[in-house]
Amino acid sequence: MMGHSRYGRDGRGAHVLEDGSPVCRLIAWEITRSCNLACRHCRAEAREAPYPGELTTAQARALIDVFPEVGNPIIIFTGGEPMLRPDVYELVAYAHGKGLTCAFSPNGTLIDANSAEKIKSSGVDRCSISIDGPDPASHDAFRGVPGAFEASVRGIEHLREAGLPFQINTTVTKDNLGQFKRIFNLCRRLGAAAWHIFLLVPTGRAARLADQVITAREYEDVLHWFYEFRKTTDMHLKATCAPQYYRILRQRAHAEGLRVTPETFGMDALTRGCLGGTGFCFISHTGQVQPCGYLELNCGNVLHTPFPLIWRESAYFRQFRDRSCYRGKCGICEFHKVCGGCRARAYSLNGDHMAEEPLCSYLPRVRAVHE
Repeated sequence: MMGHSRYGRDGRGAHVLEDGSPVCRLIAWEITRSCNLACRHCRAEAREAPYPGELTTAQARALIDVFPEVGNPIIIFTGGEPMLRPDVYELVAYAHGKGLTCAFSPNGTLIDANSAEKIKSSGVDRCSISIDGPDPASHDAFRGVPGAFEASVRGIEHLREAGLPFQINTTVTKDNLGQFKRIFNLCRRLGAAAWHIFLLVPTGRAARLADQVITAREYEDVLHWFYEFRKTTDMHLKATCAPQYYRILRQRAHAEGLRVTPETFGMDALTRGCLGGTGFCFISHTGQVQPCGYLELNCGNVLHTPFPLIWRESAYFRQFRDRSCYRGKCGICEFHKVCGGCRARAYSLNGDHMAEEPLCSYLPRVRAVHE
């Protein structure tokens, strides 16, 4: 075993590993694909029945052992529904014991008072629960199971009573665009620490939701609205799968005479829009490493190749780290370093993971073909 990584900074001040690879900051780990819901946008098209090939407890613990070799990543235990994996609390506790920050991403419907205490005591630092509408009718229609809204809200209340911080995630669709203020008010009423909006990526079941994918203009408008709305609350707001937000943030801040620093914009000042392969990766239930959960490119399997080697050497990850590999306006855009365009959306809509972001309406200052 290689031991914990040592890392420094590159010429731009970014943290890098000894070989110059970027530090891994965040890992979403699909510890099981089984799920008790049938969400319309599910990238995994999950079902409740067990899936073959899931990592054993021993294999999962061995994987956790090597996570520190790529930095000090936050580990998101996700699914499917992670609570359907019997050893989930053991795995979280093991990762927590390694000094890793642990997040937990259940759908909330299975959380009762007892499991909320188990989640907390295992070492989870924060839970994320998805709420996609402000009321049962809108949320349940999207989640595919009647009663899902009320069950998730009950789960959230149990988390709150257990003293475990939670955030609420909302997938942006045409149907709920006009309900954002109501959804936020629900987040505030429930006591959420953060509200994260996710721009829909049409893959998995979501590939059949063409009527719900917002246009490039709507995309731009909702991110400008989000920038303005963040001024009205102390709750942490974050746009995910929406890399253009980090371009808009800088454009708006410049127009307002503000410097984009952690003091003015928190972690949004330090992060890049699309982190796939550069600061983030996804590990599937069978051990396949991908740039993200929405981009099913096989970067290697942890059962056959050590995870740190995949992180450092994957050909796909190397592409994502090389600006010259980006095609179209994403390669020449002056906001490339803070945006990068959604690689999963480029792949799902254009069939090319290095193509320009198909839902970006911004025209770079330099107009040229970058091939």
